[in-house]
Amino acid sequence: MNHLSDSYVEETRFGFWFLRSHTWQHHVLRVAINDLRGLFSEALPQKPVLLDAGCGQGKSFAHLRQTFAPQRLIGIDADRHSLELSAAEAARLELDVELIGSDCAKLNVPDDSVDLLFCHQTFHHLVEQEKALAEFYRVLKPGGYLLFAESTEAYIDTWVIRWLFRHPMHVQKSAAQYLQMIGEQGFEFDQRNISYPYLWWSRSKDFGLLERFGVRKPKPFGQREETLVNVVARKPLAGTL
Repeated sequence: MNHLSDSYVEETRFGFWFLRSHTWQHHVLRVAINDLRGLFSEALPQKPVLLDAGCGQGKSFAHLRQTFAPQRLIGIDADRHSLELSAAEAARLELDVELIGSDCAKLNVPDDSVDLLFCHQTFHHLVEQEKALAEFYRVLKPGGYLLFAESTEAYIDTWVIRWLFRHPMHVQKSAAQYLQMIGEQGFEFDQRNISYPYLWWSRSKDFGLLERFGVRKPKPFGQREETLVNVVARKPLAGTL
């Protein structure tokens, strides 16, 4: 068995290939990290401990180093082969990354030990989402930040995505439901800390082709079902709950 979680949903061969493609690195990862950087209301933590939950093949490492300059970088994934590729990527970058084989629903990380927790396009793969979010909260220091970037059910539950990739469909959620879950866990955020990117690759059904060729006008914010949601949410400081 190549994975470390009983509830792990294995990706398709296409999906595994796509996660190391230029499109993924340049148009998805890089864009999301830049967007999350702009959602902070306060100054960034200096020399943070940064945990990448669902680090996959390590393609986030270079962007995370450039944007957040972590003193310590931890990568966690439940897929053994992905961890091997992450190790190779870290070596290529000459970057010291602590790699841990772990299910997000049971992180092998101490309480209150992480400044920034990056969860990008991972959460919709998780079956035990409530447990994972509780673990994110546990390992973050008081005042630490969850950097959450997700595709919503409106995107995941389309014929193209269902054909090319594999996901646990019964746990997919809307943007509002993800934000509600994060708030109910105890994280703090407001509208300044949220964005709803409307990128070409995230358009449901046709990847925005009809809009690109002028056949259909894009729906404005508030009149469309969001396919992406990004939020920077803070664990309250001790004594502020």
